[in-house]
Amino acid sequence: MRLDELEAFYLRPPEDAAADPLFALAHESLLLRLETGELRAAGKGGGGLWSAVPWVKSAILAGFRGSPIIPFTDWPGGARDKAAFPPRDIKAGDGVRFVPGGSSVRRGAHLAPGVIVMPPSFINVGAWIGEGTMGDSHVLVGSCAQVGERVHLSAGVQIGGVLEPAGARPVIVEDEAFVGGLVGLFEGVVVGKRAVLAPGLVIGASTPIFDLVHGRETRGEVPANAVVVPGSRPAGGAYARGLGLSLHAACIVKYRDARTDAATALEEALR
Repeated sequence: MRLDELEAFYLRPPEDAAADPLFALAHESLLLRLETGELRAAGKGGGGLWSAVPWVKSAILAGFRGSPIIPFTDWPGGARDKAAFPPRDIKAGDGVRFVPGGSSVRRGAHLAPGVIVMPPSFINVGAWIGEGTMGDSHVLVGSCAQVGERVHLSAGVQIGGVLEPAGARPVIVEDEAFVGGLVGLFEGVVVGKRAVLAPGLVIGASTPIFDLVHGRETRGEVPANAVVVPGSRPAGGAYARGLGLSLHAACIVKYRDARTDAATALEEALR
């Protein structure tokens, strides 16, 4: 199925596409194009802003609506899941280092050559991971999340995904970012190129990001080259003040330059 035909097929409500006799052909074409990276669930527009590609996400949703739950008897330990999204078979020609030990990649996820997946990890349908990126143990890359090239995802990182609504932007991590252990990124947050996130950060769409270098506050986007560490801010109201309560915040303490690698920038920031 040609790409224009595929898009036209899915520019309908997911339930209508799933009921079409051509659904199986369209779904296989969709998965193959997602796996090769020809199709992506999100993209960067001319203004440099990331946004979802709604028809691609609607196509994935149609797969869930149009397939039954079946047993996967050949999967270690057994499994039951939607027939349309079986585990992806990583082949030698993919150029991916997929270390044994309990990881799973769903069909429809793109892993570029040079990607390393340490066990146990899970990469969901629609995710896109760029060349040379490493995911350490216990990493989750959610549905439709986009992770760039030469990114380091440390142990326990959670990259949130989103399928519904179709127009909602997934989490984006741009090229050469360093994401520290146990970091959680959710609700369509964008992490700019070469940013460094210290261990333990949790950033969602409403998390305030205080730029201590430039004296400003942002939400939903970590600027390129920023070095971000966990911080806090006073909780509002007399009751909270009386108890000395504070709320989580993310603080930009410096920016990387051309001479500073991620490990050095993080080490200096945490001293």
